[in-house]
Amino acid sequence: MSLLGLDEDLKVSSRDDIYPTIDPKAHYDAQTFSGKVVLIAGASRGIGAEIAMQYARAGAKLSLVGRTQAALDASRDAILRERPTAKILTFPADVRDVTKAAEIVASTVARFGRLDILVSNAAILRRMDLRMFIPRIVSPADFIPLLAFASKDPKGWWDVLEVNIRGTYNFIHFAVPELLKTKGQLVILTSGAAQVRIPTASEYCVSKFAINRLAEFVTVEYPDIKVFAVHPGVVKTDMFVESGIDFEVNATVGLPAATILYLTSGNADYLNGRYVSSTWDLGEVERDWKEKILAQNGLVSKLSIPV
Repeated sequence: MSLLGLDEDLKVSSRDDIYPTIDPKAHYDAQTFSGKVVLIAGASRGIGAEIAMQYARAGAKLSLVGRTQAALDASRDAILRERPTAKILTFPADVRDVTKAAEIVASTVARFGRLDILVSNAAILRRMDLRMFIPRIVSPADFIPLLAFASKDPKGWWDVLEVNIRGTYNFIHFAVPELLKTKGQLVILTSGAAQVRIPTASEYCVSKFAINRLAEFVTVEYPDIKVFAVHPGVVKTDMFVESGIDFEVNATVGLPAATILYLTSGNADYLNGRYVSSTWDLGEVERDWKEKILAQNGLVSKLSIPV
C-alpha cells in the first residue's frame, strides 16, 4: 500500500461516460421515478444540475437547492425546455444555514406531500497542488510547502469542513424523518479524495472521509433508509477549474448522474451504506466483487490488517 493511498481501489474497468449497465434510458422510458420527490442540494450547476435533469427525465418531482436564484433558474429552465410539465421547486440557500435547511425540507414536503430521495451534492474545493499525478513526483516533500495545511489560512481550511460536512448533515438531519416515512434513499456525493492522502488537500480529503462515515451511521441508526456515498469521478466542473487543477480529465457529468439513478432505482441495494465510485463498472463490481463485499463488509472505513 502506498503512503498516499493511490492504489486503494477496486480492480475493475474504469469508466468515464455512461455505459450499458447504468444506461438511464430505461428509466426515462419506464418513468421509474414517477410520483417520487427528489431534493437535490447543490443542483444549480455541473453535476448537480445533470442529476436534476436525469431525475426529471425519469419522471421525478424536484426540489432544487443552490447558492443563487439566478443559477437555479438556469437549471430549472433547462429542464423545463425539455420537460415542460416537470414539477420543480427552487430554493437559494447557504447549506450551512441550519434554519434554511429545515425550511426547505418542510416546504418541499408541504408542496409535494412526501420526500423519497435526498441527494446531498453541495461542496467546495479550495486550491490545491496535484503534481502527485505527474510520475516524476514521488515524495510528499516535493510539494509546495505554502499549500500544506499548517501554512493555509485556518478559517479557509475550516470553511471547507463547514460546507462539506455541516452542509451535508443539515439536510440529512431534517430529511431523515421524511425518508423514514417513505422508506426513502439518501445519496451523499463524496470523492475519491476521501480514500487517499493528497498533500495540499487535507481539508477536502478530511471532509469527504467524514461524510463517508456519516453515511455508514445512517445505515446503522436508520436501517430503513438506503444510503450511498458516491464518488462522481473527476469531472471538469466549474469547481474543478476554480481549484487550480490543470491535468486532463475525461469523465462526463452524465456518468455520476446515471450512476445515481441506477443505485436509487434498486438495482444495487447490496451497496447500501457503502462508498461507490461512479468510475467503477458496476456490472463488473456485481459479477466479481459482490460476494466479497458482503462477506467482508467491504467499501466502508475501517482498520484492517489481512491475516
